[in-house]
Amino acid sequence: MTRKVLILGASGRFGRACAHAFEQAGAEVTRFDRKRDNLMQSAQGKDVIVAAWNPAYPDWAAQVPDLHAKIIAAAKASGATVIVPGNVYVFGASTPSPWSERSPHRAENPLGRIRIAMENAYRTSGVRTIVLRAGDFLDTEQSGNWFDAVMTAKLAKGRFVYPGNPDLQHAWAFLPDLARAAVALAARGDELPVYLDVPFPGYTLTGRELFAAVNESLNKPVALKGMSWWPLRLAAPVWPLGRCLLEMRYLWNTAHRLDGSVLRNLLPDFQETPLAEAISRALPAAYVKKRLDQDLRSRRLVGA
Repeated sequence: MTRKVLILGASGRFGRACAHAFEQAGAEVTRFDRKRDNLMQSAQGKDVIVAAWNPAYPDWAAQVPDLHAKIIAAAKASGATVIVPGNVYVFGASTPSPWSERSPHRAENPLGRIRIAMENAYRTSGVRTIVLRAGDFLDTEQSGNWFDAVMTAKLAKGRFVYPGNPDLQHAWAFLPDLARAAVALAARGDELPVYLDVPFPGYTLTGRELFAAVNESLNKPVALKGMSWWPLRLAAPVWPLGRCLLEMRYLWNTAHRLDGSVLRNLLPDFQETPLAEAISRALPAAYVKKRLDQDLRSRRLVGA
């Protein structure tokens, strides 16, 4: 079992979930404080570094290369394994689905190219690295992701707002499951390749399927509505984040799923949370018919 874990970005989605999952598994977890702590010093003696720092989109070009260069240097000095929360940005609209560890990284947009360069830095570093790649998150907290900030933000007005073509497949991951997978992979230690790309299959759902699953959990059904992108277009010239969101719009109009073969081979006993339970836990409690047992997953063995 992994003994000592350093979490970079513990207040973010993936960092928070991993901190909880590693603690549940009995690891000694250190949450890095960027205002107070020194990365080189904090990494010493750690078995795992969770690289969950995630600047705002407009800051990626300026900050991502430097942040991950520092993580790589700290991991080289300490001998720690780095767990990187990968995403689907590297593939681009022209990459045939399903997306796997063998799929070419064909993204041509700026944010996708930044991610490609960042992953290449780990691949060529010699640092033991696990890239755990997932689609969009279903989170147990309101964390500003697409599901809570856009899709379910207008449930009180009777609307589920979908930002893309509702008939196309889209990749989703329940964040507590993703974190459990990170713990289980870290426990494999030196058995794994030095660089490992692990797509996390999660749930592959069309917009209509996701909408139906949400309605099944709601105490009052809502209607499916398309998201209007024109306010972002209007604001983009003066709003850098709006430009970045428009840049990534293609993912909502590109059918895709993640191939889970590597994960199944490495963790054959890993069980994901049933979709109905994940949706129930991701929705605001006030709208849910019956909140499913939130302690159910934490009582199961990590990786089970």
